[in-house]
Amino acid sequence: MPRLTFAAQSSIVHAVLDGSHLPYHERLDNIDMTPYRICWQLHKWIGIVLSVVLVNLSVTGLLLLEKKRYEWIQPATRTGQEGTPAEFVSMQRVLKAVSDCNHPDFPDVDNIDRVDFRPGNRVYKVIAKTNQAEIQVDAVTGHVLSVSTRPSDFLEKLHDGSYLGEWMHAGVMPMVAVGNVLLAISGFYLWLGPKCKKTKTRVNAK
Repeated sequence: MPRLTFAAQSSIVHAVLDGSHLPYHERLDNIDMTPYRICWQLHKWIGIVLSVVLVNLSVTGLLLLEKKRYEWIQPATRTGQEGTPAEFVSMQRVLKAVSDCNHPDFPDVDNIDRVDFRPGNRVYKVIAKTNQAEIQVDAVTGHVLSVSTRPSDFLEKLHDGSYLGEWMHAGVMPMVAVGNVLLAISGFYLWLGPKCKKTKTRVNAK
């Protein structure tokens, strides 16, 4: 059996001590840093706990970014008839136009969530509290321009957690934001730790 040279023996010993012969997750045992191991566990469990929330944020965020391009996410803003602000109809006229539609989601004024006014388009967007219903009314003529739904409102509630209630929106989502920051910091530390260890080992070897 051939004998190993001194250089080969030194290389093997160095690899065993350094842990470079081991899989990445086993190298952690060779890194003499308790903070590193704590950071690894922190990163792992935060990622597991937040995975569902992060997927929801990513999917709903992407859809909301694209909402102006697809009417099935958010109806396009219609444009009313040409006219000056002095010719704009009153709010009473707008509400009457909505009421005349006999829409099931607009039985009365109490079921209106908000009214968005777009002066540039000369249009009122009347939005219901239920089913994301929307009616757009011409600000000059008072005629209904469109009757549709706004899935984007539902997506916004999913995105910020308010769909599940104030406890989620005001209580859990801020902790999710903190968790994201911890994921970024711990991930950077886990990436930098082995590199610093490797650099230190090379310097000491010289």
